[in-house]
Amino acid sequence: MNREIRMSISSLTRTGDKKAIYILFTDGDFSAEFSIPDCKLLSSHGFLEEDLKQLKEYIENEQDYLFSLAKEINPIRNFLGDGKEEDKKKSKRIIVDEG
Repeated sequence: MNREIRMSISSLTRTGDKKAIYILFTDGDFSAEFSIPDCKLLSSHGFLEEDLKQLKEYIENEQDYLFSLAKEINPIRNFLGDGKEEDKKKSKRIIVDEG
């Protein structure tokens, strides 16, 4: 059985002297938020430990790609309503194999 999980990415932020982004995974009422580059789980609701492990492995392996997506997000334009189509491009669906 497969599940479709939605992934949303924040714009590039700074934490101290480090660049960081935040990744939110959702599946219905389930959610999990990670920070990158440390791949730290910030919050979760509903996902099993195995799911969280797979999501963490995904962001560890795809950090360069995720940073490239985050760099393209313009939070001011999105706030003003001009970036709605851009936002849709930065949200991605991933399939998790439960079999």
